[in-house]
Amino acid sequence: MNFKNIAILLLIGVVSFSCTQKNETKQTSELQNSTVFAKGKKITNDNFTGTVWLENLIQADTLNQNSVGSVTFEAGARSKWHTHPAGQILLAIDGIGYYQEKGQPKKILRKGDAIKCPANIPHWHGASSDTKFIQVAITGREKGETVWLDAVADSVYQKKP
Repeated sequence: MNFKNIAILLLIGVVSFSCTQKNETKQTSELQNSTVFAKGKKITNDNFTGTVWLENLIQADTLNQNSVGSVTFEAGARSKWHTHPAGQILLAIDGIGYYQEKGQPKKILRKGDAIKCPANIPHWHGASSDTKFIQVAITGREKGETVWLDAVADSVYQKKP
């Protein structure tokens, strides 16, 4: 084999290795950008405005009376006003969302934020108007189920924080 053929084979090997490395980097990046939990099932009840999915992660039982779920809100989607007799904790894991307690200003939630929803305080949460939002909701069930109230008026949802 002459020098020219060896050089061509070496070049093909380097290009091939480079393409493999880029593909592996792309796959790693895509994996890192994927959601933590499955999207779950689309919620079909009337406790939400817009499109929302729920993946139940842990059901409350006699050993642990907390339920845990991953909730995905499409842009513009939100819950109704509601209360939790034993409170709730929200962990923002992707996107941009909102949280508001009755009589308080709306808060913007971003990945990494945590909110403690006090027991029996009316509140709502959901996605911003132009970005989906994913949260993990940890809800105490020892004092009863969620109490659903009125829908969040568009004027309340659209008000700047």
